[in-house]
Amino acid sequence: MALSLDFMTGLAGFLFTILIFSYLIGDNPLFRIAIYIFTGVSAGYIAAVALRHVLMPRLVFPLINAPTNEKLFLIVPMIGGVLILMKLAPRLAGLARPVMAFLVGVGAAVTIAGALSGTLLPQAWGAVNAFDMNAAAARGIGQFETLLNGGVVLAGTVFTLIYFHFGAQAQTDGSVRRWGAIELLAWFGRISIGITLGAIFAGVYAAALTALIERISSLINFIGNFI
Repeated sequence: MALSLDFMTGLAGFLFTILIFSYLIGDNPLFRIAIYIFTGVSAGYIAAVALRHVLMPRLVFPLINAPTNEKLFLIVPMIGGVLILMKLAPRLAGLARPVMAFLVGVGAAVTIAGALSGTLLPQAWGAVNAFDMNAAAARGIGQFETLLNGGVVLAGTVFTLIYFHFGAQAQTDGSVRRWGAIELLAWFGRISIGITLGAIFAGVYAAALTALIERISSLINFIGNFI
């Protein structure tokens, strides 16, 4: 039974890999079938996870087993969930707008707080800590190298922030330009952004290449089992 299960799993992986690789010859029905199956399975998995780990333990079970005073607090999210389902009916879709507005507002607040605490503040502290001589000496890095590395980090951060400065003014010829020094520093900011995006692309490309090699190796091993 284990051998049969392994065979079926390997066969499914082999077939779906071939279906995905068929996109190399252009968009075709085989590739679309694979995409539809992956999308359906992903949606079903997300729905099952939400039902098992969110709705059932946090709403359904408490409504059944929790004391009466706790059940009152669950009425609001239950009503919100029902109102969101009203979007399935065009005539009743307006009832879901207050709930959607609340969700969008909360999501925006969480996103802004996450960007501030997870990106901007760590970037600022990273630029400051890059000049920490004591930490650099503990790692065996000289003062000149520390200043050079810190200067590059600080300059890249400042130039990138200046690039997003949009305080441009209209010129007599009708064009819109920034002040000369700002425009020059923004040019260095474009270089910093280009280098960053290039490094990110290289990382994504390396990860994709690794996945491709793994899939090809899996195909070779699967075919090799029958040769």
